[in-house]
Amino acid sequence: MSGGARPEPGIPGLFEAVPDALVVIGPDGRILHANGHAEALFGHARGSLEGREIEELLPAAARARHRAYRDRYMNQPHVRPMGATGQTLTGLRSDGTEFAVEIALSPLQFPEGQRYLASVRDISGTQRVRQALARARYDAIAARIGQLALETGTVAELMELLPGLLADALGVDSVAILASPQDGQPAGIRTATGPAWQVGRTPPRPFAGEHREAWIIEDIAADPSGAALFPLPLPRSGSAVMVPVLERHRVAGALLATAAEARRFDHDARHLLQSAAATLAAFVQQRRAEEQLAHAHRLDAIGQLTGGVAHDFNNLLTVMSGSLQLLETEVESDAGRALLASALRSVGRGAELTAKLLAFARRQRLLPREVDVQALLHDIGQVLKRTLGDAVRLRIEVQPGLSSAYVDAGQLEAALINLVLNARDALLHGGGIVVAAGEEQVAHARPGLAPGRYLKLTVSDNGRGMPPDVLARAMEPFFTTKGRERGSGLGLSMVHGFARQSGGDLEIDSRPGVGTEARLYLPVAARGGSGAPAGTAAAATPSSGRGERVLVVEDDPAVRAISAAFLRAGGYAVEAVGDAEAALERLRDDDGISLLFTDVMLGPGMDGKRLAQQARALRPGLPVLLTSGDEEHAADADATPGLRLLRKPWRREDLVDAVRAELARPH
Repeated sequence: MSGGARPEPGIPGLFEAVPDALVVIGPDGRILHANGHAEALFGHARGSLEGREIEELLPAAARARHRAYRDRYMNQPHVRPMGATGQTLTGLRSDGTEFAVEIALSPLQFPEGQRYLASVRDISGTQRVRQALARARYDAIAARIGQLALETGTVAELMELLPGLLADALGVDSVAILASPQDGQPAGIRTATGPAWQVGRTPPRPFAGEHREAWIIEDIAADPSGAALFPLPLPRSGSAVMVPVLERHRVAGALLATAAEARRFDHDARHLLQSAAATLAAFVQQRRAEEQLAHAHRLDAIGQLTGGVAHDFNNLLTVMSGSLQLLETEVESDAGRALLASALRSVGRGAELTAKLLAFARRQRLLPREVDVQALLHDIGQVLKRTLGDAVRLRIEVQPGLSSAYVDAGQLEAALINLVLNARDALLHGGGIVVAAGEEQVAHARPGLAPGRYLKLTVSDNGRGMPPDVLARAMEPFFTTKGRERGSGLGLSMVHGFARQSGGDLEIDSRPGVGTEARLYLPVAARGGSGAPAGTAAAATPSSGRGERVLVVEDDPAVRAISAAFLRAGGYAVEAVGDAEAALERLRDDDGISLLFTDVMLGPGMDGKRLAQQARALRPGLPVLLTSGDEEHAADADATPGLRLLRKPWRREDLVDAVRAELARPH
């Protein structure tokens, strides 16, 4: 031994008799003795290992970590058999090659002090190492799949890459991605976004049950009945495995792999497929959530734009309607009056269109109350059965003990009729429409719908259905496939806006050639009372003014002129200004003004609501009447105590009556 060390009695005979590589290590971590098997295993000459640090037999990258482990072990020595840690360690030969080893450790007590025996075994050719290497390679493939999910922009791109990547990694014949039939895919192997893998031309059979765990056929030739239950035809021999792709606690699809060898899919291969299925499901759900969020943002932006357009449109309608009404007193011929009446009807249709825009923008005025949905459906059914015709079968199904809804009854009726008429239009040559009412407990939040209990109204048909690109735009305003002569494209957007404004949502599923299902979620009325808001102001008694002075504040000159003309024709003295600052100046200078009539939106500067507060600070008890064509601002002003509001567009008698009622009301 080098360094003058002397082998302990009996050690040489013992070391050479044991078939494993053995080394004895001293407290300083240096080798005191090594047998011939150890020297041969690590490729060193006889006697050349003694005196070396044990870490020299390990790769350089592992030496610092091993020294720390060695110090911990020597502080608390114990017998550690081979394979106790489940780790595969690496040794280093003198020529620089690395190989897998297992090590057993035992503390030894000698007169000279504590020694440590290491027994080393080469396992680089064993099944355990091959499994470890395969597991490491599968882990790398799983990481690569996760990286692909981050790098690819669409689900289709990931679908295109994933089957080939898995087939190469597993060394098998084929890997297919299948979509569950409940996703509404047509024949063939398809995903949510298009074809992903095709095996022959045979369409997939239905899934054999809801397999939430991996389903394996170890030997197809020995189990033909099991092979017959697979959704795709399998080869006559070999093995196959199907791993479910789960989405929101349901089976949405599967990964199917086949191999020519029997019992080809071990635990590690199945684990790789399960990791790929989990990554795929997470990626699809993430992309779907991103698309839904982007769609919601687009609709919200359109809604804001629509609300502003509706406000301006209401001002235009007010001017048009007012001008036509003023002309009524100037036209004496029957033909002229007929023309005026036709023009006023067109203004009325414009007002209806504005109401639909406000419904989409969720800015319409709703009067929610407790509604008996079963009775409402019965009444609607009687009307619709006569409207739909004999070729359409309408069936209404109501869950026993159905709770009441807390909604605007008129808007709910309009929404249901709209959905049923849409379903009728989807039936090419007649068919069936089912209107079902029930309750649903939403456990997990989803876009547009918070967790809670809802009343669910479902309108379904077996018509031609919608392709995905049409379905994606179905609730956008002015989008229609019926042609402009048959629809405005505001029906579904109006229903969607009503549902959202009421605290619910509208969801639509559709499949070409199968049909469409629209689900309307609405809040359930509280037990023991509807909690409906207080009623609106009592209607005023129509009458003319008696010369009272009215200050009109309106930033639109045309609307300001119409307002002044109506009020003068109604018997009032009128002053009109274009902004809040001018109005306050007139109120400071003249205490003879009897009423302030102001628009809520007055352009830059102070709005009408703030003007009303300032005016009453100057003149406590001053009657104030507000007006607006923007529902969001109108609702805010209408909810302010002590302030009344007249919504645009209004007729002459509406304005005169509202002013008279406000003057008569005690302040």
